[in-house]
Amino acid sequence: MIDTIFNIGHCLKKNGRGFFLFLLLTLVLGCSQSSKTSFGTNYLKISIDNQGLIYSIKDLTKPQPRELSPSDRPSPLLTLYNSKLDTLYRPLSAEFNEPQNIIELAYPNNSKAEIRVEPKDKYLKFTLVSLTNREDIEGVQWGSIHTNITNLFGEIIGVARDTSETVNYAIGMLALDDNTLGGKSRTIGDAAPFQYVIHSPDTIQFPLPEDLYEGQIFTLGGNGISDVAFYAHKEPYYRILYGNAAEIDNKGRISITYNSRDRTKKREVYFSLIPNMQANTPNHLQVEPVPGIDYIGSSVALWGSPDSTALMDVIQDIVLSEGLPYPKIDGKWVKDPTAYVPDAITSGGLYDSIVSYTSRLGFKAISLYDQSFLRPDRANEGYIDGKDFEKKPLKLTSGNLSHKEFANMAAKYGLTIGRTPITTSLAPGTKDASPIPSDSLCCQQKRLLVNNISTTDTLIIVDDPKYLDEIASWEGHAENLNMVKIGKELIHYLGISEVEPYRLLNVERGYWGTTPTEHSTNDTICKLQVTINYGYDGLIPNMKLQDKIAEYYADVSFINGLGYYDFDGQEFLFNNGHGYYSAKRFFRKMFDRAAMHGIPSIRFTGATLSEGSWHYQSIWNVGGGKNLYDVETREWGSATSQGKDLRDVTFANYFPVGMGGNFPINANSTVEQYEHIQAISVGLGTTYSLYLNQKDVESCPQKEAIFKVIRTWENARAANAFPRDIKKLLTKPEKNWRLLDGENKDTWILNELKDGKKVKSYILNRA
Repeated sequence: MIDTIFNIGHCLKKNGRGFFLFLLLTLVLGCSQSSKTSFGTNYLKISIDNQGLIYSIKDLTKPQPRELSPSDRPSPLLTLYNSKLDTLYRPLSAEFNEPQNIIELAYPNNSKAEIRVEPKDKYLKFTLVSLTNREDIEGVQWGSIHTNITNLFGEIIGVARDTSETVNYAIGMLALDDNTLGGKSRTIGDAAPFQYVIHSPDTIQFPLPEDLYEGQIFTLGGNGISDVAFYAHKEPYYRILYGNAAEIDNKGRISITYNSRDRTKKREVYFSLIPNMQANTPNHLQVEPVPGIDYIGSSVALWGSPDSTALMDVIQDIVLSEGLPYPKIDGKWVKDPTAYVPDAITSGGLYDSIVSYTSRLGFKAISLYDQSFLRPDRANEGYIDGKDFEKKPLKLTSGNLSHKEFANMAAKYGLTIGRTPITTSLAPGTKDASPIPSDSLCCQQKRLLVNNISTTDTLIIVDDPKYLDEIASWEGHAENLNMVKIGKELIHYLGISEVEPYRLLNVERGYWGTTPTEHSTNDTICKLQVTINYGYDGLIPNMKLQDKIAEYYADVSFINGLGYYDFDGQEFLFNNGHGYYSAKRFFRKMFDRAAMHGIPSIRFTGATLSEGSWHYQSIWNVGGGKNLYDVETREWGSATSQGKDLRDVTFANYFPVGMGGNFPINANSTVEQYEHIQAISVGLGTTYSLYLNQKDVESCPQKEAIFKVIRTWENARAANAFPRDIKKLLTKPEKNWRLLDGENKDTWILNELKDGKKVKSYILNRA
């Protein structure tokens, strides 16, 4: 739907004696008021003025369309980012070429942008076709699109949500290409800081204290090293941030932004994912150019719809129509709430009954968490148990098995198995790290060697000391990982002299078992980008090598029968300075390689969730125990605020809420506990990883009844048997429930209990 309210060309068609004065008045008083153009979908109408500003956003789902654009904050459709001046150029004028569906925007720097508009039934597609005078324009930014919605903001995928019964409406954007990212052009390293913002989702229910205000930023808790300690505020108005695709102003109003960057040029960033903590102060990073990755062609979908149906009606339609990643489980999109399902997670190291347990529970995957980290080592070509699968790390009393043998056993029950990798951390002793380091490692900084050095020299003089005093990485600044690479040798050092000649201090040659060799004047010195210690020790690959590692994980899956990964250290994907683009590229390479092998979509969780992984990632079961959901106190995080924080992030971003590795079945477990766990899980839309230790499970007197309870709830969830009003009741922690099978496989009886007695009963049917 395209509605041109006023067209100056219409004025010029007028003729006749005495009309000259009328024409002048029309030009001054009429046409100068601008050509205002509107575009609409089934649920949304936006209007753009002759300055390229969106001045109206209307909810068309109400009898009287509701205005959702704040009158004092019109939204620029597209702004241009000059990084040298740190300036955003808003458009000055806009012209609409109706036959070609092109909006031409003019800017104060004399740039002109052509944007193709394609109205669809459920979204508006905008694509940047061209941009002139672009030499100093590093990036383009869609929006910010300002709204007067103040309820929930989805900062990962960019959505403003009013979940109230009276309004029930959401506005959002989605990127339609990998180089368009959620967030602003000014985002350092293309990954937004991890921190708290003050925002009340309901000022009546959760009023702010007098010393706090909307939009106020706070750092995380703890020392910056223990990730559990990050989560330090149980108050509902402390909202943790995992992106900046949606932000709030000082009135709590939500704005949505996407951006795209020219990645073909060199740039330097001062980056940390947690920049406000001493343990994670930023490092200067020379970001490697990526050939062919530019903002021309950047494309977004702008949508609005009833909030309650947005995910399955609109977002799913965008994903399918635009060919975005669409991983499935049992034939369903992993974002479909009826596809949410817990996973089994092992402990104890004995696997006799794990497959049987998991199948009876109705789960689909087994995380072999009691195995060590799966380190990316391309030397094994994906054969993690040897070319003949001769290694047998999985213990059964009937005889130990390789991953492939165990995967084949699980597959007979429709199950997949998985491991916990350390993502892109190239550990010492692996192919790309040592004893022969790859030439495709990520460099924080590059310098030149001033003097020839022998195999034993420790006097290493560099041409420029700038930033070489910074301790490796941005995360933890582990001194044992502070190293440079010259040729094929790794060299550890700490510090650099303050006066010329500038020399590295505390030098240790042949680090990580590499071979000390002679090096010549003007050889390149690469200060390596690294991970952290605590068992994650490793080097970061450059983009070319990262692509290979992504493919390696798909090869491991194909060869060994793995279909599940828990990507610990997932934030390492941001360490090359390309942020969410790096994550998108990594997972696309992995999924494309998996598709080439003809294996199903890989189910994965990980250490974080970002706009870069949202489409690919199935679940986010990070942490566990009393930090996530405490079944005894029935609260989201009794030990820390982690449960509350991660619940709020995921729910706001239409992503399954994670309850972590949790709820182990043991001698003290009861049926009532799992009735409650499953009620919360179905009501809110959560998954969790159920700890299964074979010895502990067998010690549980109520084992069989617990298995039946969980399976009954999971069967009903998969059948979409819980209507919206029932789900709202299930989320109330004070209520107790019992779900029973009905007269046939398509019905269930949900009883509400009080003091163990039934007080209400609901008949549920397969949708």
